[in-house]
Amino acid sequence: MSKTRVTSEEALAFHLEPTPGKFEITATVPMTTQRDLSLAYSPGVAVPCEAIAENPETAYDYTNKGNLVAVISNGTAVLGLGNLGALASKPVMEGKAVLFKRFADVNSIDIELDTEDTDAFVDAVKLMGPTFGGINLEDIKAPECFIIEQRLKEQMDIPVFHDDQHGTAVICAAGLLNALKISSKKIEDVRIVLNGAGAAGIACLELLKAMGAQHQNCIMCDTKGVIYQGRSEGMNQWKSAHAVATDLRTLEDAMHGADVFLGVSVKGAVTQAMVESMAENPVIFAMANPDPEITPEEAHEVRPDAIVATGRSDYPNQVNNVLGFPYLFRGALDINARAINDEMKIACAHALANLAREDVPDEVALAYGKNLTFGRDYIIPTPFDPRLIYRVPPAVAKAGMSTGAARRPIIDMEAYELSLKSRMDPTASILRGINTRARANQARMIFAEGDDPRVLRAAVMYQRAGLGKALVVGRDEDVKAKLLAAGLEGADREIEIVNAANTLHLETYKSFLYNRLNRGGFDAQDIHRLAARDRHVFSALMLAHGHGDGLVTGATRKSAHIMDRINHVYDADIANGAAGITALLHKGRIVFIADTLVHEWPDEEDLANIAERAATVAQNMGLEPRVAFVSFSTFGYPVSERAEKMAKAPEVLDRRGVSFEYEGEMTVDVALNLRAQASYPFSRLTGPANILVVPARHSASISVKLMQEMAGATVIGPILAGVDGSIQICSTVSTANDILNMAVLAACKVG
Repeated sequence: MSKTRVTSEEALAFHLEPTPGKFEITATVPMTTQRDLSLAYSPGVAVPCEAIAENPETAYDYTNKGNLVAVISNGTAVLGLGNLGALASKPVMEGKAVLFKRFADVNSIDIELDTEDTDAFVDAVKLMGPTFGGINLEDIKAPECFIIEQRLKEQMDIPVFHDDQHGTAVICAAGLLNALKISSKKIEDVRIVLNGAGAAGIACLELLKAMGAQHQNCIMCDTKGVIYQGRSEGMNQWKSAHAVATDLRTLEDAMHGADVFLGVSVKGAVTQAMVESMAENPVIFAMANPDPEITPEEAHEVRPDAIVATGRSDYPNQVNNVLGFPYLFRGALDINARAINDEMKIACAHALANLAREDVPDEVALAYGKNLTFGRDYIIPTPFDPRLIYRVPPAVAKAGMSTGAARRPIIDMEAYELSLKSRMDPTASILRGINTRARANQARMIFAEGDDPRVLRAAVMYQRAGLGKALVVGRDEDVKAKLLAAGLEGADREIEIVNAANTLHLETYKSFLYNRLNRGGFDAQDIHRLAARDRHVFSALMLAHGHGDGLVTGATRKSAHIMDRINHVYDADIANGAAGITALLHKGRIVFIADTLVHEWPDEEDLANIAERAATVAQNMGLEPRVAFVSFSTFGYPVSERAEKMAKAPEVLDRRGVSFEYEGEMTVDVALNLRAQASYPFSRLTGPANILVVPARHSASISVKLMQEMAGATVIGPILAGVDGSIQICSTVSTANDILNMAVLAACKVG
């Protein structure tokens, strides 16, 4: 799998546009009328103030405290970059804040404290306690991080959690539980070697000991070798707690006969000889980032029986903190916890381990392009498993309740799980899944319009994101000049520039095209002009002959012109059932509008075809299709001949015996709103529709553009479906990012 390449320019642009930083604050209450302002501020706000003064617990009812976490750092250990200081750590802390929101719907604010004084840091955080429901400490160097966390835990009545320590420990523990299950070993019996006696390493060992690992069976190593009883060099109180009575002195000595290796150290710290000396079915968690202590390939070369995990997403079994901290805090916040204790962390680890043993949902398998089953290459769930949000927090909450950490125990756990399911935005998982599939497919993507700077930026992003090979249709010198003007000097050496002048296949293309078009009034000269001079036709010919896997075009010409050109090479018209499906993403919902590209005024047979094409697109994107044929009437009222075909289209699908849900005709509110649907209990839809088949292309255009302009919906498409080749057509107002999204869809063969 190709490794993602991120350039400095791209990273800076990502943080600069559309506005500086990575998140903003939005109001959750109306703020439009004078009455709204009077309730939100003076005089209305006085009432909850008095209620909280009388009973502090009500702060969780009347303020955002119960769903607000502070991500706090002083920048003394930023990623792998060292002590960059408080201000330079802000991008990382903002990133952590948006991960909280993305994965567990936890609101989060980043706070950077400009001090290396432990007392000052502790005092500052402690004084902010009333604001937050929890504190996530981040990127603070050892040993200060131990002191700070311990003192804050003692002095504050809300969870304080240093993710660099405990987040890694929880995911590591989850993976180890499953690795030992596969190896038929028990945690009480195994010999564990840890390399890297920093915050994460010490936390890993402490949690595993809390889960049953025996002190004498755990050997901790640092840069000076084994931490043994009596060692004085390079020691501190936290290392001393894990010193054992042993004659072993080096990592190499310790690895001999070990069952488990845990690495939070540096690239190359472990040799193949060390792995070879380990016990049967060794477990190797090489978690150094960005490069592991030993790669899975190197380990398996000498020990095929090894179970290997790393911190990297391009290998199986990624130890990824995002599987832990969002859900730990979600569960802790929902019981208004006083702390996150060991029992809650262990419950989180067991919930993650159990999840990996179950059948993997279709959308996860679809995202990976393969079926994942519990075993040596799948011992830890993937970060976008949709079950995480409603499986892990309840386990954490139950542990918190049983250990007295909960201020407000959850009474109805079933209702709680249902509420967690409704919290998450499905569109994020869908888009992430599509990107993962695209990366796995490594498609050679043809970008037809190599003279447009937006297209060139998208092509370079596609290549650098590790999605596959970008093939740009254009003239060498022109492409190089435009890349230079766009600040992408040298990118021409990364992408491949193709045109009629440098291809070896032009005669083959012309022969193919002549055989298709010669009875349509095209002579040999016309064919040469089309194949050699029209980039849309040339690109389609490349795709048709397998010289690329997908095609993106349309940024520079209207879609009608593009469709005309593509039809010279492919059957992409009404007669062959082609359709354009546009995805609208808005407030956590995804709705497809069809047809937005091909059919001007479809009849009932066309409408049924469109519904089938749209259902395929939805399934390709991991959704269960629910089709509504929409009109201005619902089930025959008011009567109108204009709505008649919308009522007949479901009858066509009845005869075809399709496998997805469909119903109509109906108004948009009945299609999308559960309360409106309740008035029609006979409807075949089991929930809100996610595909709206509209009467004509003009209504499709109006619907999409109205949602885009008035509601701020994100528009993806139109997605061309029902054509033999994987072709996607952008709009002429597309940004580079829009074009990249269409390339990703083409790479996944959506539609």
